[in-house]
Amino acid sequence: MRLRSVFFIALAPLFLISCVSSKKFKNAQTEFAKLQDRYKTLESENNACGEEKGILARQKETLEREKALLTARIKELQEQIEYWKANNNQTLKQLENLSVISTQQAESIKKSMDNLGIKDLYIQSIQQQMSFKDSLNMALVMNLKGAIGNLADEDINIKVDKGVVYVDISDKLLFKVGSYQVTDRANEVLGKVALVLKNQPDLEFMVEGHTDDVAYNGSGVISDNWDLSVLRATTVVRLLQSKYGLDPAKMAAAGRSEYKPVADNSSKEGRAANRRTRIVILPQLDQFFKLLEKPKG
Repeated sequence: MRLRSVFFIALAPLFLISCVSSKKFKNAQTEFAKLQDRYKTLESENNACGEEKGILARQKETLEREKALLTARIKELQEQIEYWKANNNQTLKQLENLSVISTQQAESIKKSMDNLGIKDLYIQSIQQQMSFKDSLNMALVMNLKGAIGNLADEDINIKVDKGVVYVDISDKLLFKVGSYQVTDRANEVLGKVALVLKNQPDLEFMVEGHTDDVAYNGSGVISDNWDLSVLRATTVVRLLQSKYGLDPAKMAAAGRSEYKPVADNSSKEGRAANRRTRIVILPQLDQFFKLLEKPKG
């Protein structure tokens, strides 16, 4: 019994040492984990700083280039200022000697200056008239789009190109395949267009028929795509006159056959785009020529 007690007493320090070492080890592991987290945080912050440094460097390069451009521009402007100063001084000297100019020369100079003023007003008038015409065209386009409603762009397209308003209507809305007889849908579409045109009685327009490049293989009065395009145009014009009361003196009909395509005929979609009826709002050339008449003076 005494021997056993002695044995346990001898082993006790070993257990205590083992317990203390394990606790220190766990603490060390915890500290190591914390250090690892701290290291990762610092590494991430360092990377972010590196990226920010790169951004700032690029911004600096951009600013330096802009500074160089501005410096060059300032120098250029300063040179222009010096040039105009020199010219002004020369002009002032000429004005000082104006007394030596004859009366006839002075009248000629005055007339030239007056003519320059008239021409400047003339140019401004043309610009104002063109701006006014562009505004009218845009208003017409907006009215047409509002009247047409939500038809798809591939079925009807309204645009302004070089001061002229165009309304392109797909033939699938107006005609049956290979025919110049209008569909029921045509009455709906043309009626909306006619309503806008009728509210602008001074407008003149041309209806153009267009086809794809597939040869016409029917019979009867139609021989080829020329005939088909012309007959489709005259059908639309006749309908606008008889059913919607548009003034026939303001309309013209033309056939373009296949020779004014808007897309490549090699694809099905391209051929469909080319089969169309186009309404061209004609510019009022008489008013334009009056505007271009040489001003008096």
